[in-house]
Amino acid sequence: MKFSAIPGLILLLFILASSSLKAQVNVRDSALSMSMIYATYGFSMPGGDLADRFGNSHQIGGGYMFKWKSGWSISAEGNFIFRDGVKNQSEVLSGISTHDGFIIDEAGFFANVMLLERGYSLWAKAGKLVPLFGPNPNSGMLFQLGGGMLQHKIRIQDPNNSAPQLKGAYKKGYDKMCNGPAVSEFIGYQHIGNQRTINFFAGIEFVQAFTSSRRAFYFNEMTRPDEKRIDLLSTLKAGWYLPLYRKTSQKFFYY
Repeated sequence: MKFSAIPGLILLLFILASSSLKAQVNVRDSALSMSMIYATYGFSMPGGDLADRFGNSHQIGGGYMFKWKSGWSISAEGNFIFRDGVKNQSEVLSGISTHDGFIIDEAGFFANVMLLERGYSLWAKAGKLVPLFGPNPNSGMLFQLGGGMLQHKIRIQDPNNSAPQLKGAYKKGYDKMCNGPAVSEFIGYQHIGNQRTINFFAGIEFVQAFTSSRRAFYFNEMTRPDEKRIDLLSTLKAGWYLPLYRKTSQKFFYY
């Protein structure tokens, strides 16, 4: 390429870049249809039957949302639920532990057994954005209703895998895994920045899950479980959006 052609090439690239920027959506002035992927964190407080087994927990997750110009939206979301420790830990394995609550491993020593909460939720949601306040019509109060499922269990962790009482299928007799259909309600604030760099939501979500035991037998109680539970969660939740903007089409008319 000749040196004299370089300034012209630079000018052409500048014109193309400028036209691309002008073609992108204008968040500030109008409500837009947009796709967004997002990541979330939540701090959850249990209620109902769930509060008898677990304390406060954490959630991390993510999802995909599509919002129409009207403010209506649909989304799909998944969350991983976790915390260290469970309530009444000494009772969970009392049938195979010493009076002091220790599990004897195959070598005759105390096994390093930990009890944790683990679970997840899956959701399909419908929502409505009401632009009562915010920097543009794509920001405001966000209301969502969801339907899906919730699962939770006691994770029995034996890092050295040294306790034969908790190997293989035996562990399932103590983990009290439950799942079932659930509904959710969310109210919060959604912010889509004018410069398209700061995009988030924050609010509170309420979950009501109608779960049942998925284990055939509880070893510690020596019973076949027939649990019909109502598990509740109230979650302070925040998330970060990554909008996937589409460029607006440009039309040119010549006379």
